[in-house]
Amino acid sequence: MIKLVSNQQMRAADSATILSGVSGSTLMHRAGNAVAEAVLNCGRYFKGCKVIVVCGCGNNGGDGYVCAQRLFKEKTNVKVYAADGVFSTDCNIVKNEYEGEYAVAIEGDIIVDCLFGTGLNRPLDEYYINIINEINQSGAYVISVDIPSGINGDSGLSEGANVRANLTVAIAAIKQGCYLLDGLDSCGKIIVKDIGITLLDGNVTLLNDKIITDCFPKRRKNSHKGSYGSCLIYAGNKFLGAAVLAISGAEVSGCGYIKYVCNKQTALNLAPKHPQVTYIARTDLSCGAIAVGMGCGVSKNLYDILKRLLKNYEGALILDADAINCLAKYGADILANAKCKVLLTPHVKEFSRISGYSCKQILQNSICLAKEFAKKYGVILLLKGASAIITDGENTLISANACSALSKGGSGDFLSGFICGNAARGISLFNAAASSHYVIGKAAQIASSTLTDYCVTYKSILKTLPSVLKGV
Repeated sequence: MIKLVSNQQMRAADSATILSGVSGSTLMHRAGNAVAEAVLNCGRYFKGCKVIVVCGCGNNGGDGYVCAQRLFKEKTNVKVYAADGVFSTDCNIVKNEYEGEYAVAIEGDIIVDCLFGTGLNRPLDEYYINIINEINQSGAYVISVDIPSGINGDSGLSEGANVRANLTVAIAAIKQGCYLLDGLDSCGKIIVKDIGITLLDGNVTLLNDKIITDCFPKRRKNSHKGSYGSCLIYAGNKFLGAAVLAISGAEVSGCGYIKYVCNKQTALNLAPKHPQVTYIARTDLSCGAIAVGMGCGVSKNLYDILKRLLKNYEGALILDADAINCLAKYGADILANAKCKVLLTPHVKEFSRISGYSCKQILQNSICLAKEFAKKYGVILLLKGASAIITDGENTLISANACSALSKGGSGDFLSGFICGNAARGISLFNAAASSHYVIGKAAQIASSTLTDYCVTYKSILKTLPSVLKGV
């Protein structure tokens, strides 16, 4: 799995490398030359093609001037488009080393975006927005250095405008903003160039297919339904569809038993379509995993059920939707003394309600706030969005199988059921959350490739999910 870095971690790594005896100027020359090599090998480069390197005034711009000088020496048709401003010391040095020509317009076959790096943390003014718009409207193949200009390296948010790159050349390590929010639509293909920076240990990791092989191992022939645990769904008191979706997710998890708490009439209605489910009238605390809240409605009664579960249950407890809303309304402090392992799966608005932070604050600082909440209450948090953040307060994973096909009501209900079933099989609740989100995202992408994002439903995902598990 790939380690991602924050701006703070990258600055600390730069400083540590410089303290070890490698100068900042040396690192800039290594970075610029690495970018130049990426240009020459990008597949869009051909002899005589016009390369425009757009350089800002900071160290990212310095990388651009070094890149342009290397391309100039390689006899490439290269020009620099220089942005106005106050130059950093190192940028000014390499700018004076550049021997080539300057461009008055951003027009070329390949554009190298070195306007801003990861340090950008403010809204852009009109001058820079216009430059970024010129890059995006050029029709050229765009290569961004470190992160597309205008994208916040920590949050992934666009600071008013941002470059849309075909290729992002990450220096030393991929920045976490590449896989969050607007970064997802802006980076294109991402490659990493090692320039000898000593990376410090980070705790944010990008999920890949290894999570599938770890959490969906080959099943033993000599096994029975008791070998794969039992899960319980408590959902749908108010909206029955949520329960159906959660049950459907649990049914494809591979767990041995699925139990659903409901009245007799509901059981009669659902049993013909879901005959493998055991319909029960009361919560069974012997189940290995329980998912609560989907389609339940917010009520004091549900909150009392949560209190009893947190006090008495010893398995894996997944709290979604109205379970989270109940905690937000009546008090989340009951989480602190839970006997069981607890996972909360809020989207941003639900997390805003329970954490007290505004949606804007969460989007601007999602990883830190998710970690803070998980640590405070001793829970696992899966913060849903285009990318999911899964954290226990110490370890943090990002599942970035973004697919707008999942931007529809009910996707979270299906996910909660799938997590519940996977946790019931004996996977740690942390890994069950991570692998479930990752697998569903891949299944949605496969379904979307033929059906489009518009037409994918949970039934489509049920059909493509097996190919995800078989393909690893």
